[in-house]
Amino acid sequence: MKTSLDRLLHARTGPMTSAMVLRPADFGLGRVPARLNPAATTRSICGFCSTGCALQIHLNDLGEAINLSADPTYPINLGMACPKGWEALAPLAAPDRATAPLLRNTATGALAPVSWERALAALTSNFKRIQQEAGPHAVAVLSTGQIVTEEMALLGALAKFGMGLLHVDSNTRQCMATSHVAYKQSFGFDAPPFTYADFEESDALIFIGANPCIAHPIMWQRVMMNRRNPDIVIIDPRATETAQAATLHVSLRPKSDLTLLYGLAHLLVIRGTIKRDFIAAHTSGFEEFSAFVREFTPAHVSAETGVPVATLERLAEIIGTRERVSLWWTMGVNQSHEATRTAQAIINLALMTGNIGRPGTGANSITGQCNAMGSRLFGNATSLLGGYDFSNAEHRSKVAGIIGLPPSVIPERTGYAYDQILDAIDRGEIRGLWVIATNTAHSWINQSRAREIFGKLDFLVVQDMYTTTETAKMADLVLPAAGWGEKEGTLINSERRLGVVKKVVRAPGQALSDFAIFRLVADAWGCGEFFQAWRSPEAAFQILKDLSRGQPCDFSGIRDYAQIDGAGGIQWPFPESIRSRSDLGENRERRLFSNGKFFTPDTRARFFFDPPRPMAEPPNKDYPFLLMTGRGSSAQWHTGSRTDKSAVLRKLAPTVLTVEIHPDDAAELSIAPGDNVTIRSRRGHAKAVAVVTSTVQRRQIFLPMHFAAVNRLTFASFDPHSRQPGYKACAVAVSRA
Repeated sequence: MKTSLDRLLHARTGPMTSAMVLRPADFGLGRVPARLNPAATTRSICGFCSTGCALQIHLNDLGEAINLSADPTYPINLGMACPKGWEALAPLAAPDRATAPLLRNTATGALAPVSWERALAALTSNFKRIQQEAGPHAVAVLSTGQIVTEEMALLGALAKFGMGLLHVDSNTRQCMATSHVAYKQSFGFDAPPFTYADFEESDALIFIGANPCIAHPIMWQRVMMNRRNPDIVIIDPRATETAQAATLHVSLRPKSDLTLLYGLAHLLVIRGTIKRDFIAAHTSGFEEFSAFVREFTPAHVSAETGVPVATLERLAEIIGTRERVSLWWTMGVNQSHEATRTAQAIINLALMTGNIGRPGTGANSITGQCNAMGSRLFGNATSLLGGYDFSNAEHRSKVAGIIGLPPSVIPERTGYAYDQILDAIDRGEIRGLWVIATNTAHSWINQSRAREIFGKLDFLVVQDMYTTTETAKMADLVLPAAGWGEKEGTLINSERRLGVVKKVVRAPGQALSDFAIFRLVADAWGCGEFFQAWRSPEAAFQILKDLSRGQPCDFSGIRDYAQIDGAGGIQWPFPESIRSRSDLGENRERRLFSNGKFFTPDTRARFFFDPPRPMAEPPNKDYPFLLMTGRGSSAQWHTGSRTDKSAVLRKLAPTVLTVEIHPDDAAELSIAPGDNVTIRSRRGHAKAVAVVTSTVQRRQIFLPMHFAAVNRLTFASFDPHSRQPGYKACAVAVSRA
């Protein structure tokens, strides 16, 4: 029985029946929703980074996007956009788009187009065969922070509850797992407390391992709008673009940040510039923490970090005496061998000085991908849908009741993390893998090993916009997916704001939204009856509202997409108690913990700490340099699978890999600017063009992460709490090529 586009995608005519079997044609290939007004402008949230900027999409008389501009009324970007946002439509028109399912021919070894029916049969038959031969958990899923929340939730429910796949993780593990764990342990829930207004309302902004000038340009523009004459402090080994614009750059030794932060806590205690009333009323564990940091004297910390004692004293004075201090971190903290405790050391500073819950304050983690926050809450990986706990029987029963499933289908434990999935493939425990909207063969740490591991799989399915990613080229089956602008749903940004993505462009050929693909897989697998209520992204959104109800992330008060769009996005929590229009206007910018109550059982925030550990691979005589990696340009995004498709962005960003090297080191090695250089680690080598600059310290080099060669070098160390890889530090040797 065929179902109309209106029924499947927009849920206009009531519930589906179990007799309905979905076909690819049911999802309206190539159509743009008629509800968009032709020859008009509509708003959509950018699908690159976590800032969550709004773009005005300009439509022709057929309702198709022809151009875009930054939205001047949206409370996040206020008419600004970075180069990626301005070019957001360009990647959709790339010639290497996946336009039909591709199945590898066992005789020729080549990928060849097949029908959707054949592709779905190949996926289900191969994965079920693997499960029969090697057990139900021998198939795993690696997903993304780049798809909409409704798709993430459907995938997680389909994989774990419908297909019985325990091991489901996403590339959010590479960027935000640390913040998730740190907040959950310290606050009782994964709850970034801030709003972007805090950029403008702080008396001091402390950025640790963050380069917002490049990584989050619109956030940096908000910092520049601050009229309180703030101190802007950058704690980073490298003199980044942001550091060069700061009032104080604290250039410490790489991976000594945990020692530095404990040293600052020590100084705040001995100076008496802590808020003992706040600590006593709203926290637990401070006395133990205070005793722990006694040994982190200025002399000890200076010796360990390379930061002068006078600089430590100045920084402690700023944090301890300014009325409104906000502390911000991103990948320089999260991607580390001791990342979780470093993030919690930042949280500890905010708690002990009472810098939380007030305007211009907070321990504030800046998210990486556009929907990593959605992935953290609804990806069904680390936490059960809605931030619940897999190990809690009451939570499993509640989630099952909302979705309409027997509780027995919900696993009682979390599955493997990303690195553990790869290790399980390596030892033959996992033999099938489904990769969605991520490029593991390029982005995973120690890339060569990841590619070798993928070669051991019986069957690899890659679901992506493009056929040319390094991972797609290795696949046995490629499923063509629609991209941003070709589908609808919601994204949740760094400040917990939900925004709406709209379909304004036809997906090419037979490409389908990830949501539609997941529905088709559910039917082909034989569990489609579990997901009848997930008729469309907006229907799924109503389910997510119910899952959020009563949780710290409660957004049950949101009526529908139209309300989110009309309000300029809505931050969670937004329970039904504040759903009125007047309340919405008064609560457009909302931070957490203004009442000093946290999400722990006793409502108190917790102090967490552990002794610092040495980096896993320090330099030695054979590999005397320390390699740092990071974002290289505001015109580049991750592995470049989208940004490289734009001629404009290619002109704005480097086209070849460059390496920053200190002038003294360059002179010692007879390297001149523009020379070809070879960088070697114990795992591989890379060629780069020398940029001789004092932005890096002696015996340190910097490579932008966007080039495939970089992760041939990186060392696979992991934080023990978050399982996040430490991309930022490994030992290398440098020579003229």
